[in-house]
Order: sequence, then structure tokens, then C-alpha cells
Amino acid sequence: MFTGIVQTQATVISCNKSGGVLRLVLSVSSNYLNHLDIGASIAINGCCLTVVRYEVSPQDVVGQVYFDVIDESLKLTNLGFLKRGLKVNFERSLTFGTELGGHIVSGHIHCMAKIKAIVKDHDNCRVQLSLPNEWLKFVLYKGFITINGASLTVGEVNATGFWLHLIPETLSITNLGRAVEGDFLNIEVDQQTYTIVNTVENYLRKSTQIAQ
Repeated sequence: MFTGIVQTQATVISCNKSGGVLRLVLSVSSNYLNHLDIGASIAINGCCLTVVRYEVSPQDVVGQVYFDVIDESLKLTNLGFLKRGLKVNFERSLTFGTELGGHIVSGHIHCMAKIKAIVKDHDNCRVQLSLPNEWLKFVLYKGFITINGASLTVGEVNATGFWLHLIPETLSITNLGRAVEGDFLNIEVDQQTYTIVNTVENYLRKSTQIAQ
């Protein structure tokens, strides 16, 4: 589990695919690898990945961490678009006693959204996203949503997607500040909203069947 509060940005060192598995190697400040175990979960652009290897020594300022990404994750996320030198959002898993500044995030990406427009005005940045139709019902005005692993609040919702309103702090800490029109961003809808909508739909469906 995660909070959606991105801790830092890691740099892609390499991403080589072999036999349906992408070996992803990232460079990150060594302090973010403290007390890391093989098999630990880290959210990379919001996608929960398992650490298969890492390299860091006490004198190193920067370490490397390795992940294997399977086809299913590549199909649903933007990890398949990664190239050497790109930045990804990085968050270690939630620990008990940690301040929860965002919302509970599973790290299971539901779909990708495409950036349709970016509007910058002084300290304000608005981003318009288009979303696959089947996921729009889970996106509510002022509701939670996770974008590339960042816990954010939904802005205006329309027939094809929604808007985000990003502050300078979010743009600097996450890779959303590097995003351009046409980019695809990882989306995890709020789990509570997902559960409530599906529960109501199932109840109404069963009620209709009984009435018939």
C-alpha cells in the first residue's frame, strides 16, 4: 500500500525487454534505499513493482534498484514507454506510523489517460486528460485520483475526461512537470469510489432482474 505522496524522482538507467519481461533499472538517491529488502514493493509512476535487486554502499550518494515488469503491467501502464534518461515518480511502501498526506493507494493501475491540453498561467497549471469511457464513472469532481503515483484531486469532469489543477510543488516533486501534450499517464481510481459505484450498479442490476 502507498499514500500517493511521491517521495522523489528516479532516473531510468536501462529498460531491456527479454521473453516478455522488461528489466527496469533505476538510479535514485541512496537514502531512498535505506533498509530496503529484496521483494519489497515500490511504486514507480504509481505502479507497484517488486525489487529484485539493488546496489548501494555506505559511501554511495546514488544507488541503483532493479525491477522485472511483466506484459500485463506493460499493457496497462506507461512503463513500456520508458527510455534511458527519463524520470519516474518513486514512492516506498507505506509503513505504520507514517503520516498519511494523500490517500490509500494500492499501486494497481487501472488504465492510462492521455494529456489533451496543458494550460499554464502564473503559478497555476491546468491539465486536461482524456480517459477510457468505462473508467469515467469512477471519476468524481473533487474526488481522489492517483496520476503517475501522485495523489491528486479531480477538477472539472466532462464527457471524455477531466481536468487537474497542479500547484508548483507538485510540478517540481513529480514528473508531471515534465509532461507534454500527447503523453500517457498512469491512472488508479479511488478504491472507495470504485467499490461504491460497483456495489450500487450490482444492486440495481439485481433489483431490475427481480422486478422482471
